[in-house]
Amino acid sequence: MKTTVHWQGDMRFEGITDTGYTTQMDGDGKAISPMESVLVAVGACSSVDVVEIMKKSRIDLRSCRCELQAQRSETAPRVFESIHAHYVVRGEGIKEHQIARAVKLSAEKYCSVMLMLHGSVNITTSYAIEEIA
Repeated sequence: MKTTVHWQGDMRFEGITDTGYTTQMDGDGKAISPMESVLVAVGACSSVDVVEIMKKSRIDLRSCRCELQAQRSETAPRVFESIHAHYVVRGEGIKEHQIARAVKLSAEKYCSVMLMLHGSVNITTSYAIEEIA
């Protein structure tokens, strides 16, 4: 995996992956910040796992969202101290143990972004089920 980051002037940067995708980032709040992109990556990586695990279990999953909240250090470097990921899944007949298992497997075994942060960031999870009537 490769990427190149180009300075675009001021505090703007463009990342270009070896697969051709681009991301705009900005240190002055005019686009997603690098730290926000890390938080988004945590949610996206883990959500991919949760959805895949649920689908492989033949669960009638209709939607999944991951709401993340992070606390950063007050002083430089302003690293993440903690991240809480709350998953909200929607579907028919989803059992609590099914989503609990999917979230646990993602956080402890499959999510490479979470696992990369493990040991330096306190990561917690929770979940909720929205039943389709």
